Amino acid sequence: MPPILFNTVGNDNSDYIKDEAVHVKNPHLDSLEEDILYHFNLGTRTHNLPEMFGDIKFVCVGGSANRMKAFAQLIHRELVLPGDVNDIQDICAGTDRYSMYKVGPVLSMSHGMGIPSISIMLHELIKLLYHARCRDVMLFRIGTSGGIGLAPGTVVITDKAVDSSFRPRFEQVVLGNVIVRSTELDKDLAQELLSCSAEIPDLAAIIGDTMCTYDFYEGQGRLDGALCSFSQEEKLDYLRKAYRAGVRNIEMESTVFAAMCHVCGLKAAVICVTLLNRFEGDQISTPHDVLQEYQQRPQCLVAHFIKKRLGIAK
Repeated sequence: MPPILFNTVGNDNSDYIKDEAVHVKNPHLDSLEEDILYHFNLGTRTHNLPEMFGDIKFVCVGGSANRMKAFAQLIHRELVLPGDVNDIQDICAGTDRYSMYKVGPVLSMSHGMGIPSISIMLHELIKLLYHARCRDVMLFRIGTSGGIGLAPGTVVITDKAVDSSFRPRFEQVVLGNVIVRSTELDKDLAQELLSCSAEIPDLAAIIGDTMCTYDFYEGQGRLDGALCSFSQEEKLDYLRKAYRAGVRNIEMESTVFAAMCHVCGLKAAVICVTLLNRFEGDQISTPHDVLQEYQQRPQCLVAHFIKKRLGIAK
């Protein structure tokens, strides 16, 4: 077993209090003649990143490309920006990995499904913000999840992102060693989002821990995958333990999102709606139109937050 190294970079954020520019934690970047953001089809030599992205203040990421385009269109309408909402262009159209839409000071991006996909996106996104010389940026992951002991449609604002053993940490294997990073999220930001949720009719929201897994089926205790090595009672016992530990929903991206934002000194939040209560089953049987409305709830909450921050909320 390789040694476990506890990574302390980024745990002391005192320097970020004085300087709210976006930071990277890689000294090798300074020696590059050009930094190619391969999966975005962007680069420091081919594009004027400060001109394109320097005014970004809010970055919202989610798994689905279609959903993040819809969010960009929602922001366009809510901020009453000029131009046709249907003319918003995908900046990453030259690649089929991710989608990116810029709407005023808001960047809306897809990250795919699971830790590896969002991790690649975050490396290039944080470098993009760094090269663009952005300041005072907030990041939000908005998406869907399975709830634990919650009614479907409940929005969970993450307090701590935890692993499958309910620990607030993210483990990354680097050169054969296991690096452990904190998954601390900004508690003041979470409370501000919760306050915003109270101003939106029919939007039930709570603050709770979010469990992040590497798999949708066995890793989340589902009985309906191609493989299953446990019983119904073992599954329920695990979910009960998670609930007692403070976990209120399960998804597949929050720990690496929280860890990378924390190391780089970025304020971040995770806001996911629950599509089902995992105590009651594993498969989603809710009608499509209801699911569509559920999926819009995190978008509406973050849009309301952004409008309040910009001083244009009613």
